[in-house]
Amino acid sequence: MRLMVVEDNKTSLLILTRLGELVGDCEVVSFADPTPALACATSEGCDLILVDYWMPGVNGVDFVRAVRTHARTADVPVVMITSAADRSVRQAAIDAGATDFLMKPVDPIELRARLRNLLALRQAILSEKKRAEWLSREVAAATKTIADREEETIMRMVRAIEFRDCVTGGHVDRIAHHSKLIGENLGLSAEETRELYLAAPMHDIGKLAVPDAILLKPGPLSDEERLIMQQHTVQGHAILADSQAPLLRKAAEIALSHHERFDGRGYPHGLRGEAIPLSGRIVAVADVFDALVSDRPYKTAWSVERARAYLLENSGSQFDPQCVRAFLFDESGGERLIDTLSQAA
Repeated sequence: MRLMVVEDNKTSLLILTRLGELVGDCEVVSFADPTPALACATSEGCDLILVDYWMPGVNGVDFVRAVRTHARTADVPVVMITSAADRSVRQAAIDAGATDFLMKPVDPIELRARLRNLLALRQAILSEKKRAEWLSREVAAATKTIADREEETIMRMVRAIEFRDCVTGGHVDRIAHHSKLIGENLGLSAEETRELYLAAPMHDIGKLAVPDAILLKPGPLSDEERLIMQQHTVQGHAILADSQAPLLRKAAEIALSHHERFDGRGYPHGLRGEAIPLSGRIVAVADVFDALVSDRPYKTAWSVERARAYLLENSGSQFDPQCVRAFLFDESGGERLIDTLSQAA
């Protein structure tokens, strides 16, 4: 532990320093001038300060006030020694943040007892602080482990859906990446974009309920088959809805709404504009773009340039214009590099 003594009277400084050394297990640093004392306390730190009130230039109250303004010394106990009996001085010292008082002439026995008690209290506070910091690190590490496992579980589950849908080549990663990119550029928070990143890949989970003959059909679907295929939105919502986990509730919202159109001509409910959840509007852009630039049983992959043109052409009809802009353009309005759009995170 480190005790700092600040006293402009040299005789008093020597006496207080010696009494501090008698406390035991305590390094004592002494200053006759409060200015270098304050600099030392704030740069090197200390565990207890013993300061006189009557000092030239900076009195004890000013010194305490300055100590309390620095993060390193804001909670360090400060004992003020004064011969002033004026209550206003004591009140000013308390208001400035003084911890305790001793009146001159100082009783050596009382001083040593006060110093021991305050140093013991300081030691206990520091120990508790270190424990709190350790617990905080442990909680953060455990939380990260849980989050990493949650992400891995989700990604592995949706890859199983990919295999059934004959969708390969990192579709899940790209949908997650593109949706997160759009969310970030729309100003969503870090937590919201992480939720979007994990929930978006579950948008087609309802395809588990679609018959293979329809899901894997290489040619165009009949009207009846198309209606059955469209039910994957409702079925995906049914699989994920009513969960206690906010992430799965968000995924249910996306599953139900990612085929709605901004002009109201989408499915399953024909929602229009901002009546469509933002998450669904975001994933609609990310999903269609990746479907266009990927090979599917019913089509060959488009070029990125052609897919970009399709998004722009259908902005305001099929897609939310803000989501299209957030996906295709950077903050300055310049077009994003094609490689950024065509590769997974």
